[in-house]
Amino acid sequence: MPNVKLQNYLHLHFIVFIWGFTAVLGELIAIEALPLVWYRMLLASGFIYIYIYLKKISLVISRKLFFTLFLAGVIIALHWITFFAAIKVSNVSITLAMLSTGAFFTSILEPIFYKRKIIWYEVLFGLLIIIGLYIIFKVEGEYITGIIYALCSALLSSVFSIINGKIAQQYNPSMISFYELLSGVGIISVYLLFLTLFGHETDGFTIAFFQLSTSDWIYMLLLASVCTAYAFIGSVQVMKYLSPYTVMLTVNLEPVYGILLAYLIFGESEKMNPQFYYGALIIMGTVILNGIFKNAKKRKRVSTLGNITK
Repeated sequence: MPNVKLQNYLHLHFIVFIWGFTAVLGELIAIEALPLVWYRMLLASGFIYIYIYLKKISLVISRKLFFTLFLAGVIIALHWITFFAAIKVSNVSITLAMLSTGAFFTSILEPIFYKRKIIWYEVLFGLLIIIGLYIIFKVEGEYITGIIYALCSALLSSVFSIINGKIAQQYNPSMISFYELLSGVGIISVYLLFLTLFGHETDGFTIAFFQLSTSDWIYMLLLASVCTAYAFIGSVQVMKYLSPYTVMLTVNLEPVYGILLAYLIFGESEKMNPQFYYGALIIMGTVILNGIFKNAKKRKRVSTLGNITK
């Protein structure tokens, strides 16, 4: 059993490494954020459908669940559009550092969605994250547009995770992901079709939209298959063997892997002011501390309930 846990722990690190590589692929793919997300969601939904077909997973759902998944699909589409837009107008390091604020947004939104009290240390950690953001804003003012896009992406990611948190435990995750990806690409298609019919002749589904370079196709297939479909299915699998706390802490390494990869691949264009790294460390360190506090509180609650039932 320990060997199984070790294998899944190493597998999880590999998956997080792949997620970190997603931002690098976003920089390498030459097309803009909107068509990039359209291709990613379309191809990924196709790959996941193949998996669902082979595993004979049912796609029959209620109308209420469909609308919930549709909403989640729109939100994840907007999350990816703002994520890749941030990379296009700034760089990978800025985008991933800002994406770490997702845990902060979740701590604010969870009490609203789940109707629970605000926890004191979440407020404290929120203030620390604001300090980290202030340092980054102060020294990297030239990337202000990218920072704003990335913060919007982090907020949307937080909303998406909260919605998914309510349904993921009740339904098959592959089915959920398929409908969400299909909904996302569907709503983007409607928008692009509207631009095609009523927008400028260079907007929407133009000939240029479907003319990707060979390198873009290779990177796009890698993004949709390995970084989206495979990583999602793999992450669900490892959760059967690892604790949520272990998964959470490991996932927080995504910005670290991504920033290191970006520096190795893009070199000087990813080298930031030293103060940027101070601010990023404050944000990432706060996210990890938040996880440690939550885990300690959960263990204490479990221990208390155990003593009561004895």
